[in-house]
Amino acid sequence: MTQLYGTSHDQQSLAAHTGRLSQCAGVRLVTLADGAGRGVRLLEFETGSGLRFDVALDRAMDIATMSHNGRAIGWQSPVGIKHPAFVDHEGEDGLGWTRGFSGMLSTCGLDHILGPEEVSAESYNYPRKARMRHGLHGRIAMAPAQLKGYGCDWQEDKCILWAAGLIEQTTVFGEVLHLHRRIEADLGGNTLRLADRVENAGFSTTPHMMMYHFNLGYPVVDAAARYLAPIGDVVWAAHDLRAQQVGYRTCPAPVVRFGEQVWQHQMISDAAGQVPVAVVNDRIGLGVEITSDAAQLPCAFQWQNFQAGHYVMGVEPSTHHIKGNQFARDRDEMIWLRAGEDRRYDLQVQVLDGADEIAGAEARIQAIASQPDTDFPTPSGDFVALHQGARAE
Repeated sequence: MTQLYGTSHDQQSLAAHTGRLSQCAGVRLVTLADGAGRGVRLLEFETGSGLRFDVALDRAMDIATMSHNGRAIGWQSPVGIKHPAFVDHEGEDGLGWTRGFSGMLSTCGLDHILGPEEVSAESYNYPRKARMRHGLHGRIAMAPAQLKGYGCDWQEDKCILWAAGLIEQTTVFGEVLHLHRRIEADLGGNTLRLADRVENAGFSTTPHMMMYHFNLGYPVVDAAARYLAPIGDVVWAAHDLRAQQVGYRTCPAPVVRFGEQVWQHQMISDAAGQVPVAVVNDRIGLGVEITSDAAQLPCAFQWQNFQAGHYVMGVEPSTHHIKGNQFARDRDEMIWLRAGEDRRYDLQVQVLDGADEIAGAEARIQAIASQPDTDFPTPSGDFVALHQGARAE
């Protein structure tokens, strides 16, 4: 049975209480009509529990906004939800991606993640493209989706809100990669489920990398908000650990001229192979728990950008280590998709509403592994072997 407003309902019961489901919840297709977002299609999800989020169809079906009972969870940068036509992600020496960077989720990939790099393109067998230049976090985030469908479907006594689409990253003499994305949430629920399948729809063996850039903002991220994770080892840090006196465990208030900090953690998974990471604000009783599959996304990054006006923390499960594309190739850890091959990724985002749910999440995470009890753990530099395998010729 579906739980809604403290009452159990099946389809008939809820129909008897309402004129139509949209009185309580649903999925609605709208189009932005003004400013830099003009023309962007959004799917507005409302579950009836207080959970609301928008799916930006013209930005890889990423999660643009997310809130619970009017309290924001997802981050909005000064950029806002901008139409991809206004973003030159190839520009600014590979940093043009930041001109469109905003929202609860930015998908990174499909053949490159992390910083700008130039790597071999020999797998495409085109003499004029011996090398390929990649910008920050790849190209997929600014690609529009072909909407396959959306709606609210009853499955026995459970109602599922859903959307499905296809996002293509393609070129001549290069990659032909398709991202098949499905997003679900339950009527009356506080959880978003994301199911992705990345397929090589071409005939050339193609490199593949994937990272999920979940961006959490105020009021979840605020002074004394906490990062909870089953950390087995702190592998790497991009910064002088003590220069800004901000460690990995606790958020500060906004800081003028804060320099971004990035960590790589080696997470421990539970018995089912799942890795839960939570960011919680005890003061307001609100948090979010992001769960990924360790076999699909074996690496985990934490992004701290506590600069005033850009105030955000990122939870970032990834297919590859923080050192990037060439590092993966050198260690024979690049994922190479042959023609027709695919990779699947399954993630869950759950709102933690109230002290009891926060305590439950903390207990679940601590039962897997106790995270370091110092704010400034010394990185080990131990990048575990990913065993993805070299490209077959």
